Parts: sequence; structure tokens; C-alpha cells
Amino acid sequence: QVQLVESGGGLVQAGGSLRLSCAASGRTFTMYTMGWFRQAPGKEREFVAAISWSGGNTYYADSVKGRFTISRDNAKSTVYLQMNSLKPEDTAVYYCAAKGGVTATTTRGYDYWGQGTQVTVSS
Repeated sequence: QVQLVESGGGLVQAGGSLRLSCAASGRTFTMYTMGWFRQAPGKEREFVAAISWSGGNTYYADSVKGRFTISRDNAKSTVYLQMNSLKPEDTAVYYCAAKGGVTATTTRGYDYWGQGTQVTVSS
């Protein structure tokens, strides 16, 4: 069992930056691939970024590539999402998730989810 707690969301103007954090507790953090997803009102949850257990491989949705960076600190059992050049369309609840095995870019296979943190980008 893994518990995930996100933090760092908030209100920011377009063009600004935020850094989300997701602290994990429970089983060994390095057993898990970590992902960030987001869900805007009335829309399905969508993939944002993922990182392998070692941090050596990262994956991004086309919509955030070049603006967002996922990273992890295994010593702190924490994964981060640095979000730069934010746009109003980035407004959503952001969730971190954990899965065993290979990295995935869909919600399927992610076994553990945080409660989410709201990101609002004003124009």
C-alpha cells in the first residue's frame, strides 16, 4: 500500500510557474513508476507526465512538452512537477499516481492515487 499526498497547487497568472510535489509513504518508493495526471471540469482525467523508478526515463503529453518537467527524489520519496509558462488551459485538479512495473501514459495500471491539488491559471 502506498499513500500519496500532493501539494503546491494554487492560483497563478498566465505565463507564471508552479511546482507541485507528491510525497509518498508506505512501501518502498523506488518500486514504483510515478505519474502526474490532471482533470478539468467536465473532462476525463488525462496524462501529463511520468517518470521511471530510477528517474532515467521521462514521458510527457504533447500539450506540456517543453513547459513541464517531472523529477523525483528517491531519498525523500517525493516526485515533483515543475510547471512553467502556464496557460489557462492548464487549469485542472492535478493528481499524482504510482504503479509497479513499466512506465505508462494512461490511467490504466496506476494502482495508487493522491487526493489531487487544484491549479488555476488566470488569463
